Amino acid sequence: MPRASKRKSDTPKSTSVKSARSESITTASSKTTKFGLSVDNLFQKYANKLLGMIDPEGIEALCSDLGVDYTNVKILMLAWKLKAEKQGYFTQDEWRKGLKDLQVDTINKLKKALPKLEAEVMMPENFEDFYSYAFRYCLTEDKQKCVDIESICLLIDLVLGPQFRAQVDSFSEFLKNQTDYKVINVDQWMNFLRFCQEVSFPDLENYDLDQAWPVILDNFVEWMREKQK
Repeated sequence: MPRASKRKSDTPKSTSVKSARSESITTASSKTTKFGLSVDNLFQKYANKLLGMIDPEGIEALCSDLGVDYTNVKILMLAWKLKAEKQGYFTQDEWRKGLKDLQVDTINKLKKALPKLEAEVMMPENFEDFYSYAFRYCLTEDKQKCVDIESICLLIDLVLGPQFRAQVDSFSEFLKNQTDYKVINVDQWMNFLRFCQEVSFPDLENYDLDQAWPVILDNFVEWMREKQK
């Protein structure tokens, strides 16, 4: 008899635990669904219905609602976070994954998340990837591997100017005045970041011409040294 009584008392507890777990799963699922719907609704607000993605006009509207300029580096950082493949366009899949990572589903939350995103980008383990992405994002044509000098000067000022103002200003001046190069490739682009991080400036004392620097940076250093005479 005691055993039978014990079984009867155990059954309601087991049912109660299962019920609680079920309710917890249902609540979590409901929250996930609600979040996903909010993210999709926000996407639809800016998306071009014919294209099924956010186009340059939609991004301008997004920038306006975020209170940032279309050319602000924070928009490039957002594109990096979304892993956007095409300049000026966000697909719905990119939007969903990016906003899920940011844990935002409204424009106000996204606006508040931008300073945190900027801090994430500026972390040493992330910045090189962002810098590389910025170059790839400018490759707007199929099989394009280089970016024209004018665009490079704008881009380098956007992504490196705040950290390495003197180097960026001097390199931009050099690029605009030289005639040997009309475009920059990714190797030259990545090595300029290395140059900024490793070479003392403006004295250039530790720049070694025998190291594996791109020729364009050798030329830049020679140009700088001529100016300093």
